[in-house]
Amino acid sequence: MATQLNLEHLLQCGLDRAGASKILQKANPLLSSLSPPECWRRIVDEVLTPAHPFALHKLLHDCTFANWNTARDGPAPAWFPSNEQVQRANITGLMKEMGIGSYRKFHAWSVENRANFFEMMVNRLNIRFGMPFEAVVELSRGAESPHWLPGAALNIADSCFGASGDAPAIVSKSENTSLSTMTYSELDSLSNRVANSLVETGFTPGDSIAVDMPMTPESVAIYLGIIKAGCTVVSVADSFAPHEIETRLNIADTKAIFTQDCIPRGCKRLPLYEKVVAAGAPRAVVLSSGREADSPTELRPEDVTWDKFLSQRVEFKSVACHPHGHTNILFSSGTTGAPKAIPWTHTTPIKCAIDAFLHHDIKPGDVLAWPTNLGWMMGPWLIYASLINKGTMALYDGSPTERAFGEFVQDASVAMLGVVPSLVRAWKNTECMKGLDWSKIKAFSSTGECSNPEDMLFLMSLAEYKPIIEYCGGTEIGGGFITGTLLQPSAPATFTTPALGSDLVILDVEGKHTENGEVFLIPPSMGLSTELLKFDHHEVYFEGNPTLPDTAPLRRHGDQIERLAGGYYRAHGRVDDTMNLGGIKVSSAEIEQVLNTVSGVRETAAVAVSPKDGGPSQLTIHAVLLTEAYPDDSSLRAAFRAAIREQLNPLFKIHDVVVRDSLPRTASNKIMRRLLRGESTE
Repeated sequence: MATQLNLEHLLQCGLDRAGASKILQKANPLLSSLSPPECWRRIVDEVLTPAHPFALHKLLHDCTFANWNTARDGPAPAWFPSNEQVQRANITGLMKEMGIGSYRKFHAWSVENRANFFEMMVNRLNIRFGMPFEAVVELSRGAESPHWLPGAALNIADSCFGASGDAPAIVSKSENTSLSTMTYSELDSLSNRVANSLVETGFTPGDSIAVDMPMTPESVAIYLGIIKAGCTVVSVADSFAPHEIETRLNIADTKAIFTQDCIPRGCKRLPLYEKVVAAGAPRAVVLSSGREADSPTELRPEDVTWDKFLSQRVEFKSVACHPHGHTNILFSSGTTGAPKAIPWTHTTPIKCAIDAFLHHDIKPGDVLAWPTNLGWMMGPWLIYASLINKGTMALYDGSPTERAFGEFVQDASVAMLGVVPSLVRAWKNTECMKGLDWSKIKAFSSTGECSNPEDMLFLMSLAEYKPIIEYCGGTEIGGGFITGTLLQPSAPATFTTPALGSDLVILDVEGKHTENGEVFLIPPSMGLSTELLKFDHHEVYFEGNPTLPDTAPLRRHGDQIERLAGGYYRAHGRVDDTMNLGGIKVSSAEIEQVLNTVSGVRETAAVAVSPKDGGPSQLTIHAVLLTEAYPDDSSLRAAFRAAIREQLNPLFKIHDVVVRDSLPRTASNKIMRRLLRGESTE
């Protein structure tokens, strides 16, 4: 029997006596007579609303599942799929066609028959080919280096325009503007104009062209236009400092760059073109932010405005490419400090679309929002997840931490809202989304950081308890390796399944199976990278890994995963020297290289510390000083923050600074960051 409520419990949640009495009359009979799952369904339907204080939501969830057997059944869910929802799910349709009666059997089939699975999905998503493939995958070089769709010729941008031309492709809004819509036909035409302009100005297939812009309809058209022309997009986050921009442009041998004059944020004007110039970028195409006063007073001689660059020709036949031809160079953290340059091919986007179709249950016409940009993998992921599945992207050019973003989600009728956990915590702390109507949301998705159960319960409460698809993967995966579905109950901050078409093992430091350890992926799977620029791909992902009998070579990923009861999993952050800060992967070395240049600092060690209650990692800096130039830790923290903001990325926030006499080191002089992480959590 669930725990009963009393009046004092409810008053402590912020209810008045009249409201508390009504809740008691409704909730206690349910708590005393129903099983926890049925009780929670009824409480969500009949008792709770998003207008109630979150403290009440948490209290009722705690009471409902007070006697839940977590050791046997896993963490307490907060969403259970109805039979109608299960029957409508995309996965269920496939299972019925194949005569498979359970999800677990379907996942097992997708792993045991990977070629058949990916062929089925290529056909289901209507991927367009100039020349058909001779096989789904060729493994003459082993599972580590698969050749997907041999014999085929395609341009993946073509598969983004299967919807009706008059269907909405993008709904967008900037700060202080009204909602606007771009149809599939309009997006196709604008991306064709970009492709024609590139050809007319001398670019040829294979050229690398950067995009350093906010996520706007224009940047999406530019992205697709570059790919249509057979060129390669170089993704640069608009928050990076000039040195980091320069590094990425040089690694990718970039021939040109699309950028914007500035990024307006409220009363602030964040320079973008100025940073691109300071980075020594090649010739630039510069778009206007829309504020006349923000336009650069003078461009470099080799640079051109968007209006002068753009061709008037709206027809373009996309360049047919090899399936493993590069479409996009994205960057992830390398443990040495140099960013890893990860090429996406014409097959990587298929993985994005598969995950969206199966795990996020995206259907034609669904509106997808994810606060991101093209510098991070979720920007390109959003393009392919939306357009290949004939959905609509919802793009907001403004701060996602403000209420105006929530109003955009409401007004755009968003069906799938993606988040990073630190963003949810900001909403919870400020209560900025209170009173909004998010009833059109069918599911949330969360990625980039470890989630906290209470924060995720809060997120679900904003939309009348819709499921959260936890989604863990990486740029080098093209999507997720562990996630959830709309067929399985959703327990806050947990996963329910390896991604379809892929599998994993969890091993301890001795390479033996464990319930809580480092995760290794079992290739092959479409989306997994097979090369890196200026790095040895085998060394990064395969060399020195444990081996298991009757299993393909295991692929390193670097995450710690715990397998829970009830078929659930929980993420516990990184096991290597990288960390996720605000959904962005960065290495300790990258941060230390910047902080070691601060005056009066001998050396530093950057570690990510997991909060005791779970959730996003917090950056702690251990520092050894040369002098007593800093009177207190706060002044040193300010100097470190300024250095990171100016030389790396202002999105990386320092949680704590610890001054010490020396850093602990191994006999081979390596910093013992694992020891420092342990000290920081004590």
